[in-house]
Amino acid sequence: MISFIRSAKAVKDFPDTKDEVVFVGRSNVGKSSLINALYKNKLAYVGKTPGKTRLINFFNINDIYTSVDVPGYGYAKRSYEEALDFDAMMSAYFDRKNKIRLVVMIVDSRIGLTKDDLDMKSYLEDKGLRYLIVANKIDKLSNNQLNNNKNKLFKDIKPILYVSAEKKKGMEDIHEYIADVLNIN
Repeated sequence: MISFIRSAKAVKDFPDTKDEVVFVGRSNVGKSSLINALYKNKLAYVGKTPGKTRLINFFNINDIYTSVDVPGYGYAKRSYEEALDFDAMMSAYFDRKNKIRLVVMIVDSRIGLTKDDLDMKSYLEDKGLRYLIVANKIDKLSNNQLNNNKNKLFKDIKPILYVSAEKKKGMEDIHEYIADVLNIN
């Protein structure tokens, strides 16, 4: 059974959870759509404009682990004060790294890793967090374009999976990766 636990923005509000699988990505990369496709449930809000997720959202996944949806980085319009609050919230969350077993970093398969994505990747590496790159929106590419992007844009990126949240392609690969990391039989 998949259920909402709570939304939080301060350490005092973070729930005591099981192992966490965290979903990060630039605003407008399809993070919420991917979460919903992966869990076959409308967990994450999908908005017409980027940056709608403002809090850290925790979901119980079959009493096995906790899925965590964090606000997107990059494009989202925020005031200076909101940006400071956002940075403090995210730092406080990622400082709990003993709970975080995997960070699923969603990128756009059409454009590769942006500067914001590379900054996030470096941040995760500096924190010593295990991550998986998920290149979303492969349905927007021809097979030829996808193969070219794999060879050029994603050549040295590992580990990586190629998916389409819209067409629900590759969701089983993500489930298998998570199961492997969490030692779920």
